[in-house]
Amino acid sequence: MAAPMKKMSKFRNCIYWKSQGTVSFTLFKRYFGQPIVQTHPHLIGQDEVTPGINKQEYQQRRTSLISNVVEKTAESIRNHIMIFPSASKVYMTYDIPYPFRQNTEFLYLSGFQEPDSVLVLQTTENGYKSVLFVPKRDPDRELWDGPRSGDTGAVSLTGVSEAHNSDDLEKYLHNYCKTHCDYLVWYSMTKPVHLNFHKSVISEFLKQEGRKSIQNPIQLLHQMRLVKSQAEIKLMKKTCQIASEAFVDVMRCSHANISESTLYAKMDYECRVRGAEILAYPPVVAGGERANIIHYINNNNLVGAGELVLMDAGCEYHGYTSDITRTWPVSGKFTPAQRRLYLALLDIQEALVTSCRPGVTLAELYQAMMQLLAVRIILLDLVPSSTMAKDELKMKKILCELCPHDVGHYLGMDVHDTPSVSKNRPLEPGMVITIEPGLYIKSTNTMVPEEYRGIGIRIEDNVLITEGDPIVLTADCPKHPDHIEAIMAQR
Repeated sequence: MAAPMKKMSKFRNCIYWKSQGTVSFTLFKRYFGQPIVQTHPHLIGQDEVTPGINKQEYQQRRTSLISNVVEKTAESIRNHIMIFPSASKVYMTYDIPYPFRQNTEFLYLSGFQEPDSVLVLQTTENGYKSVLFVPKRDPDRELWDGPRSGDTGAVSLTGVSEAHNSDDLEKYLHNYCKTHCDYLVWYSMTKPVHLNFHKSVISEFLKQEGRKSIQNPIQLLHQMRLVKSQAEIKLMKKTCQIASEAFVDVMRCSHANISESTLYAKMDYECRVRGAEILAYPPVVAGGERANIIHYINNNNLVGAGELVLMDAGCEYHGYTSDITRTWPVSGKFTPAQRRLYLALLDIQEALVTSCRPGVTLAELYQAMMQLLAVRIILLDLVPSSTMAKDELKMKKILCELCPHDVGHYLGMDVHDTPSVSKNRPLEPGMVITIEPGLYIKSTNTMVPEEYRGIGIRIEDNVLITEGDPIVLTADCPKHPDHIEAIMAQR
């Protein structure tokens, strides 16, 4: 009988045992701090850093950013260093972390998903180099928190020029100061992403005399992120498809006196089983009068018989978000007053979507929304036409009370994406925006007929700008009242 095998030692990528004078090796996979094709072939493809985005695209993003920086500065400034910290792990209570979400700018440039890391881009005589600083391998911490890629793994995974342990960042920046002068630092000082790195390392580096000035790179990055690549558009289509299909199942499960929290949970579940990692933001699930609270997220009441429920929800799929709003009757049928208001808003929303073409701005779409809303208010006799015609300031005040928010926003890796980009910038192919007019009538608004009081409606789609007609990425999410009622009849 063979003697039992006894574990003798462990190397970096293998474990060996000794048995009766012979040594046998058992190889195991080299694990990383995020999915790779060898461990998650159902999620990620060959040469992809994150699902759907390969090393070449991340490299191209870094190259484009450096090129933009060099082009926008004086020729006399040859030395540039850009610093992008990752997010840090945040704890809800002792030893209990919130789910980690990577900083968007850091993720866009590196694809690296681990916290407490830093990406440095610096110009060189031959172009530039990209350097990642990552948490070092630590078997004790990895036992509790999961695998880390380490410096070697980070290079293999992301394709950066080199990588070091995070602890080496201070030494690296110190050496940079000694070997460079008249350099321009690109770093977001106003809203530091990683407070520990900022206080302990980066703030000291910013005090050194060799620098010319400090510039914020965020606006440059937002301009880049605004126009999506073909790979990003594919991910945007998928996240919108997932959320659209989930909405249908949420509508189908609705009924009188259902709790808002049940609808919330159903949306979360239906998105996750279709492949989304998380909901893109805390959803609004507002029944009845609560729909007039624009960002109502308590979601803890019942939706009574005959009431509408307004749900504003979306999901995040491999770093890209959807953002949809639908309003429907939980009992299955719109009342005549609800239907009239809803159809009026739907006409406005569809007219705005049709207008989403290159050259138009979000600011112009907002003005168009308010003009269309003014016409519909008069046609519905919500406000006497004489009131609207006599006093322009009063008319604007009434319109802002009935729809106090904007027409939409840019959409992408974040829900309110690229916020530094002006809404006066002309739309161009590859951009994705939301179109979301609303109509909110509080129960205390005695100016409107009683049958309309207490109703809040919003209809929101996600729209891809193209050379021709806009593409509604959320077209599979029903919004015509007849289609919604047909779905509700399937319960």
